[in-house]
Amino acid sequence: MSLATETEAPMTVPPTPRKRRIPGWARGIIWAVGIVAVLSAASYFTGVNTLTSTNTAQTALRLALPILLCALGGLWSERGGVVNIGLEGMMILGTWGAAWGAYYGGPWAGLGAAILFGALGGLLHAIATVTFNVNHIVSGVAINLLGLGVAKYLATLIFEPLSGNPRQSPTVPTFDTYSATFLSNWLTRLEDQQRVFISDAAGLINGLVTGVAPLTMIAILLVPVSYLVLWRTRLGLRLRSCGENPVAAESLGINVYAHKYLGVLISGGLAGMGGASLVLLQGGGGYLENQTNGRGYIGLAAMIFGNWRPGGLLGGAALFGYADGLQLSGGGKAVLALLYGVVLLLVVIVVVQLIRRQWIAAALGVAGAGILYWIYWSNDTLPSELTPYTAHVVTLIVLAVASQRLRPPKAGGARYRRGEGD
Repeated sequence: MSLATETEAPMTVPPTPRKRRIPGWARGIIWAVGIVAVLSAASYFTGVNTLTSTNTAQTALRLALPILLCALGGLWSERGGVVNIGLEGMMILGTWGAAWGAYYGGPWAGLGAAILFGALGGLLHAIATVTFNVNHIVSGVAINLLGLGVAKYLATLIFEPLSGNPRQSPTVPTFDTYSATFLSNWLTRLEDQQRVFISDAAGLINGLVTGVAPLTMIAILLVPVSYLVLWRTRLGLRLRSCGENPVAAESLGINVYAHKYLGVLISGGLAGMGGASLVLLQGGGGYLENQTNGRGYIGLAAMIFGNWRPGGLLGGAALFGYADGLQLSGGGKAVLALLYGVVLLLVVIVVVQLIRRQWIAAALGVAGAGILYWIYWSNDTLPSELTPYTAHVVTLIVLAVASQRLRPPKAGGARYRRGEGD
């Protein structure tokens, strides 16, 4: 008698349901509302209305543009695998090109010349790093020095006979500005009512819709355009694959050199546009030596803060532009009030960390909040010698905090030779 063995069907374990993540645009809105709430509370408790005034928002927007454009330039280059710390030099070339083009042909010609000169700086960086495999950092430093030297030479050669000063150009035409008049009038009335949060939000929004230049609209539009191209098109997928694994990309028939060149050229052109924003917007009006003041490096920091994503770098550029604009609009007293707002934000973060039982992070937050509150409590204003460096200090702090969650392209800065995978 034989016994038949029955094989049991394997048990199937139901897949663990994935947690639904909040979309990136929704997270951005939540962060924006939270930041406005913090600034509103700080403005109310300190009595410094400059924190959320229309003038501060206008100034912050103008100062954030070069940082935003340089950050976008760094994004295009580094997503293709080429580290670009030469953004400052390309931006300097853009300032000279913008003034030269605008003097002879108007602001649009100046914008085109700025893009061209910035792209030429990008081309030199691509030749050095992609074709000749020069170390990306060394090449970037060389581009920064070269851009500064070339701009000085050209300013002496072209602008000195016109302005009598080798360090600046004659006054050049700037872009006209436009305002949403009906909306602006309504927001102004809300701001004047001094209602907590509502008036603060109205002041910040009013600064974003008043006195807006075409270059400003183009720069903001480039953020979603960069996202759509890099993450939703075949070209973007190929470019990003060159920054993640160029050998694998080459094995699929992708011309890695061509895509790297394209990314760096676009990077230089965007940095040149950043230089143009310093010359062709109201408050500029011409080339001036050392006009960039390290904004190319701050743009690189904004890109890193944004984790090599368009939405993140937009937030970083807004943060640094706001810090810079605040010290211009309100001086040391306004910057000190901002410290109070940072204390309130740290208190919220500490509560969240305690709920998550992250004791070390909560303790560090308490220590940081205590130090900042002591600085606020013991001073009536900050020295005028320190306030111009507000954006630079914010850059260092933000990079130190954000460094734990960064995910750069895997092949960023790596040397590559065609045929390495054979």
